Amino acid sequence: MKALAFPRYKAPLRQVDAVRPDGGEDDVVIAVAAAGLNHLDERIRLGEFRQIVPYSPPLILGHELAGTIVGVGSNVRDLKPGDEVFARPRDGRIGTFAEFVAVDRADVALKPASISMTDAASLPLAALTAWQALVERGSVLAGQKVLVHAGAGGVGALAIQLAVHLGATVTTTVSAANSRFARDLGAAEVIDYRNEDFAASLSGYDLVLDSVGGDTLARSLSVLAPGGKAIGIAGPPDPAFARAVGAGLPVRAAVAALSRGIRSRARKLGVTYEFLWMHADGRQLRQIASLIDAGAIRPVVGRVVSFADIPDALGALGSGGTRGRTVATITTE
Repeated sequence: MKALAFPRYKAPLRQVDAVRPDGGEDDVVIAVAAAGLNHLDERIRLGEFRQIVPYSPPLILGHELAGTIVGVGSNVRDLKPGDEVFARPRDGRIGTFAEFVAVDRADVALKPASISMTDAASLPLAALTAWQALVERGSVLAGQKVLVHAGAGGVGALAIQLAVHLGATVTTTVSAANSRFARDLGAAEVIDYRNEDFAASLSGYDLVLDSVGGDTLARSLSVLAPGGKAIGIAGPPDPAFARAVGAGLPVRAAVAALSRGIRSRARKLGVTYEFLWMHADGRQLRQIASLIDAGAIRPVVGRVVSFADIPDALGALGSGGTRGRTVATITTE
């Protein structure tokens, strides 16, 4: 089968001939129709997470997909060949930039029936991130106030919709060109991050979801109400994350040092900071699929590229300019 892999860290992503996976007794083998592109793919290729999520190149990249099951393991009872599914394979088993991939059944859910494969492939990583930030970690309730940074991005666009569905009042930061787009997603207040200072005008928020990091994260702490929480997906990682991934003592010490400043600042303000590294979860994907089919959330795909264009498209993610997600179609020609 054709796949896109890199032979060593920092080496370019190239098309290779790979062995089609058979899958284990708890796996399903999926013919990949489309795969979402993520900053995470490029950062793994560059080796930024090699101390935390170690891989041994050569490695096929790709963290999410939509496709059709072509084989099931002996222990799989609730899925069958022909089922259309979507998934975010767990860490250590990525590889969706390929014609076929084997995924643990627990990471897979039936694709929302109301959307295309391309739209479905845009959802798993970003939607799970939004769900785990707002529902699993944030416990967002009706009547609360939520600030979502980068509301026109892949995670932000879904987080706005999910927070509104949960009954929260949502403010988001976007460029002026994306103001109408953010309001159409449900944001009650939109701030032009290029010309307005959100920290000077906002206060009393229960939760901030930050995908920017740096100074944006630091200033976000000041808009929280006492007891509020900032959840960061751009870093810095915190000690709880290091423990969760089983990092050794030296790595745990380094991680603690990275986030010491922001955690100390949060404590002084009477709020908390948590780093979120999204985890695979087929059960949560099923709940997300129900919301999609009910019309509560809609996928936002800003760009569709071919399999051959994936390497260049990954490199372009950092330049911004695309609303929502970039998705690649995977053909079997």
